Amino acid sequence: MTELANTNLDRHVDVAIVGGGPVGAALLLALRDSGLAVALLEARPVMAARDPRALALAHGTRLILERLGAWSTLTDKATPIESIHVSQRGGFGRAVLTAAEAGVPALGYTAEYGDLYAALAARVSLAEDDVVLGAQVTAVRPAGGCGLVEYILNGQPATLSARLIVLADGGKSLPAAKTSVKDYGQSAVICTVRTELPHARRAYERFTPKGPIALLPLGDDYALVWTTQNDLLESRMALSDAAFMADLQDAFGDRQGRFVAAGARSAFPLRLITTAPEERAGLVRIGNAAQTLHPVAGQGFNLGLRDAWWLAETLMDATPEQFGDTDFMQRYRKRRRWDVGGGIAMTDLLVEAFANDLPGLGLMRGLGLSAMDGLPPLKTMFARKMMFGAQSW
Repeated sequence: MTELANTNLDRHVDVAIVGGGPVGAALLLALRDSGLAVALLEARPVMAARDPRALALAHGTRLILERLGAWSTLTDKATPIESIHVSQRGGFGRAVLTAAEAGVPALGYTAEYGDLYAALAARVSLAEDDVVLGAQVTAVRPAGGCGLVEYILNGQPATLSARLIVLADGGKSLPAAKTSVKDYGQSAVICTVRTELPHARRAYERFTPKGPIALLPLGDDYALVWTTQNDLLESRMALSDAAFMADLQDAFGDRQGRFVAAGARSAFPLRLITTAPEERAGLVRIGNAAQTLHPVAGQGFNLGLRDAWWLAETLMDATPEQFGDTDFMQRYRKRRRWDVGGGIAMTDLLVEAFANDLPGLGLMRGLGLSAMDGLPPLKTMFARKMMFGAQSW
């Protein structure tokens, strides 16, 4: 990793990545052998993060991380998910997806956000690319057929021009996007929990009338993601560990025996946020800068990583002179349309369908789960969508 030595207006690259989180870092790594001049600007002074979230990494995500050279660092810290048990509270029907039936070593893996980021950052540190740490981006604007990124570094203004500017910094993106926000009126309560029975590398997605409960195997414990109505959040966060586990037991059931320990809790709001495609050429958003999903089915980071991967593929299929063309942007959007649209639609449908208590809907959900469990081709197709994205077959 090299620091940008020249920060004046004359500094020019083919691709400027704004945001050095996991998705931005992945794009930098995907382009490392492309021959393109690439620069990454990250606001933090170091590429490290302390984040309590656990991420569900699909099998397809593992394959991308392997190609980026980051998986070998992460493999000892990621827990395989060999089966996923899907059910609804208070109703019949369940489906069990297994890695053996899908023909893969694991359907996915659970890893802590900090460990994933460290694995990617370690690879970035070895790359012969320009990385600017501590860069506070103040503006992104077009100029003379290119884009300009204006930022503050060490208290001094600096400017970088690029044929393509990629916004990969989540909800902090500049310039402001045309966004659509759907507030679910829910928050995710997250922590680690331990159960009486070993997890045997099985994950659970348990749908309840008040929101889904996800248990993801992580080390010897489970990473819990408990969707909670906002009017219940304050009281749930204030519970003692014993009372919290009792409530969780009542909502989840006893498939794993008793809950015997719970770690420190944190919470974050749940919204579906989508951005309209950029009207101007030469600017693209990826990851959470493009879409933020409900955590049900664990698709958010996987979708963002595929954004980075397919943007890199599209860049390497073009010449630098084409990066600012409308045709280039259309090719990238076409590659991502079904995956992004399908991922958004699937997660939103799951949230709404399993939260609705209309008469007869519980029966329909149960029949749907039972049908999927009893039809191996349907189950395999669903597993492939989860592993590789909505556009896979």
